[in-house]
This record gives sequence, C-alpha cells and structure tokens, in this order.
Amino acid sequence: MSNIINHRTVSPGEWLIERKRLLAREKELTHLRDEVTRERRALPWVRIDKRYTFDTTEGERHLADLFEGRRQLLVQHFMLAPGWEEGCSSCSYMADHTDGMLVHLAARDVAFAAISRAPLAEIESFRRRMGWKFKWVSSFGSEFNYDFQVSFTEKPKEQVYYNYATQPFECEELPGISAFYKDAAGQVFHTYSTYRRGVEAMMGTYNLLDLTAKGRDETDGPMAWVRYHDRYETAPPTVAAAPADACCHSQT
Repeated sequence: MSNIINHRTVSPGEWLIERKRLLAREKELTHLRDEVTRERRALPWVRIDKRYTFDTTEGERHLADLFEGRRQLLVQHFMLAPGWEEGCSSCSYMADHTDGMLVHLAARDVAFAAISRAPLAEIESFRRRMGWKFKWVSSFGSEFNYDFQVSFTEKPKEQVYYNYATQPFECEELPGISAFYKDAAGQVFHTYSTYRRGVEAMMGTYNLLDLTAKGRDETDGPMAWVRYHDRYETAPPTVAAAPADACCHSQT
C-alpha cells in the first residue's frame, strides 16, 4: 500500500473553490447515473421457459421459488465450482456486504440468492466458515450457470462468451449479477445481467474507499489486497501480486 507524500496543500478558501468545481462534476456523474438507470429499467425482458432446478437447504426448488413471495429477485453468480476448497475471494468480498442489505431489499419487493455450481454440502461448509445468512443454493446438475455465461466447459486457449463478447478462456467460473421479475401468473423474466466491474454494485466498501485520500490504493493490482474476512491481519497486508482469481473481477 502506498503512502501519501508531498500532496498539495492550500488555504480553506482555495480548497472550497476546488471542491465546488469537483461538486459540479459529481453532479454531472449523478445525473448520468440516473439516466443510465432509467435506460436499464427500459430494457426489454426475456421470458424464462426453462425449468431450472436448484438444491437448497429446504429441498429441491425452482427459480420461481427463490422469489419467496416477492416480485423481484437478484442473483449473485458466486464463483464456487465442485471440488473447490473455498469460494472465490473476490466473490466473498462481494458477499460480505449482503446480509445487512437483505431487510432493505425485502422492503422494496426484492429477494436475494447466491447461486453456485458446487454441491450444496460444499456451499454450506464454506458458508458456515464465513458466517453468512443469505440464501445460497446449488445449481449442480443444472444448466443455469452455463446459460447465464458464468460457467464454462471450454479448456484454456479456447474462446468463451462472457460479458457480451467472445474472449479467451480465463477460468471455469466467472462472476456476475442477474435480475429477474415474476409476474402475477408466476412467469419469470430475465431483466438484466452485469459482469466484470459491473459487479462492483455489491461492493459498498469500494464506494467508501473512493471517498478517501488514498482511494482504493491498489498499487499492487486491482483487488490484490482483498482477503477472506477471517484472514486479514491486524496490520494492512503487503501484497506482491493479485490472487489468482482476482483477475476475474478486476477487468473492465
């Protein structure tokens, strides 16, 4: 992590002039974000005709069941493949922000679920270690992950379709967030998916870091500093290189 040295200092009056100049730019960004959000809501929907089956702690469930009586569902495509000893550290960083949001999402008619390809027993083992409470289900044996372009059967040096483009194979699992809507008749629609840096929507810590003097301070590489929350040291870690799975989140 870098240190701040020789940063420019000014009088309070000079600082206020520059702060107001930046405020104008921040307002432009806010208005642009509002405009893009409206365009996102205006996207057409795709009806889900396939009957996806998931293994849950309550037994076998289908996609429509994950709404739990609500009209909207957000899904974290969590990188945890069969046989992995632990989930992706960057996906775990995302998930650390979830439990506190659940009651507020529910108040806005939104359910949440993480979905991974690992068998449920492997998911539950890692969940117990992390202490998370959110719903997390297994798509093992289902085509769900493949249909939403977050799991791949291709081998290295082959091409895959991810983030709405064909690209070289990176790893068998990649991150994403998807949104769904269920109408009064129980029909489910896919309304939106985002990948790559779009998943920063779940990373509230980044929003706060962006307000600080040192920012994200990722001089060792995007997300290189991120650890499982039970593996941070008391002092900030010194990192030589990004974790192997961090690249899946850090690219644009």
